[in-house]
Amino acid sequence: MTWNEFLSRAANSLPDVDWTDVLPAVLAGLLTVIVIQAGLRLAIQRLRALAQRTATDVDDGLVSVLERTNTALIWIVGLLVAFGLLPLDDRWHGRVSQLWFAVVALQLGLWGQQAISQGLLHHVQRRSDNGGSNAAMSASATLLSWGLRGALWVVIALAVLSNMGVNITAFVASLGIGGVAIALAVQNILGDLFASLSIAVDKPFEVGDSISVGDVSGTVERVGLKTTRIRSLGGEQIVMSNAELLKRTVSNFKRLQTRRVALTFGITYDATADEVAAVPPIVKRLIEADDKLEFVRAHFKGFGQSSLDFEVIYRVLDADYDLYMDHQQALNLALMRELQQRGIRFAFMPPAVSVVAAPMRQQADGAPAPQAAGVRTSGATAQPA
Repeated sequence: MTWNEFLSRAANSLPDVDWTDVLPAVLAGLLTVIVIQAGLRLAIQRLRALAQRTATDVDDGLVSVLERTNTALIWIVGLLVAFGLLPLDDRWHGRVSQLWFAVVALQLGLWGQQAISQGLLHHVQRRSDNGGSNAAMSASATLLSWGLRGALWVVIALAVLSNMGVNITAFVASLGIGGVAIALAVQNILGDLFASLSIAVDKPFEVGDSISVGDVSGTVERVGLKTTRIRSLGGEQIVMSNAELLKRTVSNFKRLQTRRVALTFGITYDATADEVAAVPPIVKRLIEADDKLEFVRAHFKGFGQSSLDFEVIYRVLDADYDLYMDHQQALNLALMRELQQRGIRFAFMPPAVSVVAAPMRQQADGAPAPQAAGVRTSGATAQPA
């Protein structure tokens, strides 16, 4: 095809429009651009003024989103308005409609991308103010931002292609198959990454918390994208996979507010009924005398094998373990003194001793001869020497 033929075909494809129709269309397009820019500027100014008077971050986010309005797209909108006013045939109207859809979708994508960034930034700042780990939250927010923005632009691209008449069924199926293949190949890594994201969002624990996971107890030192590092009570550092960690029950002792303590003890059987009845009130008085303890109940629980058993329930109104042990020790000593003054003795469990017959030993002539008895102590049998 020669250059002249190309120009002739291009000229024949252009719509036959009179200049008397072009001037009003151009003026309408320019007016549309001016109105949109003025309205956008006024809306941003009003929202900024509102943001200075309110404590919420919503208006700040709206300002940031509106500022992402693309100027080139505004001029394209004015051009499309001008084309809409021209006497064009159906073929050109169809193309203008497709271009309208693409421009609106592109601008919505820009606004959505900014909204995602602002939302994640606000989440990270709020968690940081509450004492969260900046490094872990920033990494998780970056990962989530990539995923959400990628999904947003994929949806917009598919919608534009579908509006242009492109059959996207095979493309969507290919994306699905490819996504499944990639997910199967890196499922362990993705599992840890999403577990890290879950830790950053749900906050079952944070850096500095004292936790217990299975047979591991210690202080959280770092929450990474794949692993969490815990400094154990023995001093060594334990590295756990995020996915495996979230599969177990996590006990967070830093968020412990009170401790529930169950105290059990027994007194000897030579105590009288009045002395037994006096023990629960004594324990209640001793607990209520300590402002760090809260009495729940105290009862004569039952008759043990060698003791009269009591059960006492109380709460320590502080999460500190050392403080709990100090008050537990003070309560134990005070209880010992009170019972000693009343002549009430604590019982103890003696070792179980029973005599069992040893097997008979054959004499030389075949007659059975008795063997010394064996002594069983605490379930163990001691054979004679």
